[in-house]
Amino acid sequence: MHPLLAAIPIIAPAALAAAAAVAATQPGASPTRVLTATRVASVFALVTAVATAIFCAIVGPIDSPRLGVGEWAVGLRLDALSTTMFALVAFLGAIVIQYSRQYLDGDARHGMFLGQLSLTVAAVMLLVLAGTLLQLVTMWIVTSVALHRLLLFYPERIGAVMAARKKFIVARLGDAALIGAALLVARAFGTGDIALLLQRASELHNNGAAIPAQLHAAAALIALAAALKSAQFPTHGWLIEVMETPTPVSALLHAGILNGGIFLVARLAAVVSLSSPTLYSMIIVGGTTAMLASFFMITQSSVKTSLGYSSAAHMGFMLMLCGLGAYPVAILHLVAHSCYKAHAFLASGSIVEVARASRVPRIVDATSVRRIIGSMLVAIATVVGIGTLLGAPITVRPVTFGLSTLLAITLTPLLVHGLVAPTRLAVFRHSFTAAALVTLAFFALEAGATHVLANAVRASTATDTVSIALMIAVIIAGAAIVLFQLLLPLIASSPRWAAFYVHVRNGFYANARFDALVGAFRLTSQPVPTSEIRS
Repeated sequence: MHPLLAAIPIIAPAALAAAAAVAATQPGASPTRVLTATRVASVFALVTAVATAIFCAIVGPIDSPRLGVGEWAVGLRLDALSTTMFALVAFLGAIVIQYSRQYLDGDARHGMFLGQLSLTVAAVMLLVLAGTLLQLVTMWIVTSVALHRLLLFYPERIGAVMAARKKFIVARLGDAALIGAALLVARAFGTGDIALLLQRASELHNNGAAIPAQLHAAAALIALAAALKSAQFPTHGWLIEVMETPTPVSALLHAGILNGGIFLVARLAAVVSLSSPTLYSMIIVGGTTAMLASFFMITQSSVKTSLGYSSAAHMGFMLMLCGLGAYPVAILHLVAHSCYKAHAFLASGSIVEVARASRVPRIVDATSVRRIIGSMLVAIATVVGIGTLLGAPITVRPVTFGLSTLLAITLTPLLVHGLVAPTRLAVFRHSFTAAALVTLAFFALEAGATHVLANAVRASTATDTVSIALMIAVIIAGAAIVLFQLLLPLIASSPRWAAFYVHVRNGFYANARFDALVGAFRLTSQPVPTSEIRS
């Protein structure tokens, strides 16, 4: 297969960049003209992405010719991982741009907004298709800068400025970490070509040779860049505050750009897996973020703030999966989370009407120890039974066992609420059916993702004592969070909980301390001059 065919996907981000140029070079152009350009470009990009995924599935991994010399070259890498992400980004971009057709209708800068949105989507596409470290690092930075402009679309909003300032500082730290990692990796393997360095990293792992200190440092820097990109605790504060920006930007951020950290770790999995301490750190940081963000989310009354904590929790969970070596499963959760979170943000304005229309009766005395234990046993039996029927290695692979246990824990609330409904038997039957379908989808999709990404992402099994101990700790913490959620109606009126609730709702004040650290507290209620914002 001729390598030039692998360069064809470049026309997708090029089309979006051209649409953005219409808005940038012709600020007086009518919003209708810009809207038409961006819509056509986004649909064209989606068709190109789907065709690229089909092409790659047929011919296998392929690299485009490189432009440049040595480590200063750029090019595209088409494999199962990059084409999956390419299709996901194109799909989300098309949806968000279509949604923006009416969102800012009548705003004097509607066309400019559509252009900036298209340019950001194009940058993300070039990031996930990167075939060299130079392109990966460059588009990582460009994507962050493009997002920063969108976050400040309303520069007179103090909340937006504060969140963007914190995001800017965190992002620059992540950029520095990734640049350092890229330099160390290129020096260690003698190449900046991603396909070649992943091959050499796999050979080094298979040979059982001693891992050089610079590769341990590189793996740690990659994990640090990913953690900062994915809003891991305690640098998550900006994520729950970017609510002053237009809703399409929130949807694109939470469903797309935030995934950049997980994609980075999966893309360079062969390098990251060389360092066991780095894997342990990802389990600890990701697991801690997932548990704390889930805990904080329960106490939030704002829909978007709750969704922000939900995104941080999901990012932490996926980073933890990467630390356990379950990279294909992490990508599976990334795709599912992206689709869910895009819909959640775009539909957040209608959540009150939906809740009222559902007319769900208030459940009194929703829990008891007996019901929780009974529901847990049913959930375990469901997971074990379906997993065994499908041949899942629940008792063979520690990672699968751990994920299966977490699945049973998360299914417990569904079954508990089914037991306390007024029409108990009928509702429990529906709840059990839903739990069984979720379990079936979990094992089927996990097997499918592992198969599809087998040649693109290095999957490993965490079998060492430290990884297993950390996984057990995560399971215990997850069970505690679910138990707390179930018992919350019973303790809500407790004076002790009322006092503790304030601290939980404020996230144990980690964000306030981060505000003081970066100097965001110096912002006042007065509008910030545009010149200061741009600086």
